[in-house]
Amino acid sequence: MSDSLINKVAESGIVTIDLGAFVPKKPIVVFDIKDYLFMGLILKEKDFREALKNLDQEKFSDNFVAVTCSAEAIVPMWAYMLVASLLEPISAGVYFGNEEEVKKKLLLQSISEINTNDYDDKRVVVKGCGEEPIPEEAYLLITTRLRPVAKSIMYGEPCSTVPVYKKAKP
Repeated sequence: MSDSLINKVAESGIVTIDLGAFVPKKPIVVFDIKDYLFMGLILKEKDFREALKNLDQEKFSDNFVAVTCSAEAIVPMWAYMLVASLLEPISAGVYFGNEEEVKKKLLLQSISEINTNDYDDKRVVVKGCGEEPIPEEAYLLITTRLRPVAKSIMYGEPCSTVPVYKKAKP
């Protein structure tokens, strides 16, 4: 009998995907139109344009921007367009929504962009626990992206998984 330990998980050829790795690393900075409303209700075009001209753009530079209006106000569509026009060239990306919504959009976008060929005929485990909370949509999306190519898809940890999908043998 040999004294060496055999790592059967490492030898199994299982590929682990941690969805936490798809969470955006760059900060998400919120641009709240509420801060530019007259009396907390009305957006005045002239004042808004002037405020945008004087905006300190440094905090938006190379960061993701979440554009939202947290006040109960009617915001004209052109206001969002002006913000995007100003911030798109200097930011990592401009998105509509609060910080959590934008974080989810970026996560799903990253998962959508994976090269599924890397998982062709592989046994894949989608990691179940992590430091970062992952929304349900991400698990749906990774499954629908991998199902056409993966040999099998499991959920959990390589040592303890829940089978999700197994390709039928030809």
